[in-house]
Amino acid sequence: MNADAPPKGKFAVFRHRGFTLTILGKMLSIFANQMMAVAVGWQIYNLTNDPLDLGLVGLFQFLPAVFLILITGHVADRYDRRRVVGGSFALQGFCAALFLLFTLSGFAQVWPMFGIILLFGVARAFYSPALQALLPNLVPTEEYPNAVAWNSSSSKLAIITGPAIGGMLYYYQGPEAVYGACVFMAVAASLMLLIVPMTSQTKRGKEPPTWGSLMAGFGFIKRKPIVLGAISMDLFAVLCSGLPALLPVYARDILHTDADGLGFLRSSQAVGGLISALVLTQIPPMRRSGVILFICVGLFGLATLVFAYSTVFWISAASLALLGAVDVVSVYIRLTLIQMTTPDEMRGRVAAVNSVFITASNELGDFRAGLMASMIGTVTAAAIGGFAVLGVTALWWKFFPDLRNADRLDGK
Repeated sequence: MNADAPPKGKFAVFRHRGFTLTILGKMLSIFANQMMAVAVGWQIYNLTNDPLDLGLVGLFQFLPAVFLILITGHVADRYDRRRVVGGSFALQGFCAALFLLFTLSGFAQVWPMFGIILLFGVARAFYSPALQALLPNLVPTEEYPNAVAWNSSSSKLAIITGPAIGGMLYYYQGPEAVYGACVFMAVAASLMLLIVPMTSQTKRGKEPPTWGSLMAGFGFIKRKPIVLGAISMDLFAVLCSGLPALLPVYARDILHTDADGLGFLRSSQAVGGLISALVLTQIPPMRRSGVILFICVGLFGLATLVFAYSTVFWISAASLALLGAVDVVSVYIRLTLIQMTTPDEMRGRVAAVNSVFITASNELGDFRAGLMASMIGTVTAAAIGGFAVLGVTALWWKFFPDLRNADRLDGK
């Protein structure tokens, strides 16, 4: 046995200091953002009592990603990805500080909050592609699938605890305490990224952008049916669901709970996701990943339907847990397929396109759900989303056979 060989255990990725610091920083950032999401959603709904405004929260977060898609991908491929991610975390902390100032002012109009949300969307537009492209630079290629699983586990752990603590903090101390804590955590996350060690892969060139280089991400995805199918199926499935925007309505008006109950509902989805993610860290690269992906998206639609019609709190929480569990598996498959098939010099631009698809599915899905809820009722809007997800699963099964037939994620 070679004494110099690197450890091969399921925790081996944490021997890489850069990966560990990045994951810890991301956890802090997500924790803060989840706390902030509970406070913003509850505060806006209490100010307006209109579910459409909850949908607008998603729309305002989405718009910057669309308008900046070519810039964010270029930045992630031409500049130090560590600095881009760290700067984005700092900007998110600035947004939390603005929410704090708005709350302390006692202003009763909601429009300033949407301006802050728009700025927060700018931070996310730069953060997401840079982080996706950074992670493969921090671990060896053969360890990347395991790194994706640990990345998902850490994210879900933050998503579990963030909303629950945010809801309780809001309930007992008010939104000011939530926003103040978010500022502190965002600054800490930014500092962690700034001390990630530089490697030969994290050094970026500063070539001037051309139209061809800016559009290269779209061309690459178009030439890869597996990547195109995986990204687009996730886009339309989550776009059709849009449950997060409706959680404040379900919590207050259907399940008859309060802010801490809303935090528990948000955490329930992450509990299921964490369980799945931890399992993924302990198993070898899966076989028949394409079929598993389709099964997971189908279960995502069924879980959405159960939640839509449930009036019992524990059933609603359990359906969200199932939804989170299958969503993590589908994200794991999709991200691994994308990163393992994309050259490093293009990862930022491909990740920017992927990030817009993700943002579109989440934020536009929230807008779709909020708009339909205001027009036809909350339960009907949620149920239509569940049926639509099942339809997307069937259509993509038919039109993307390469994705359906995908096998091992490690390329062996």
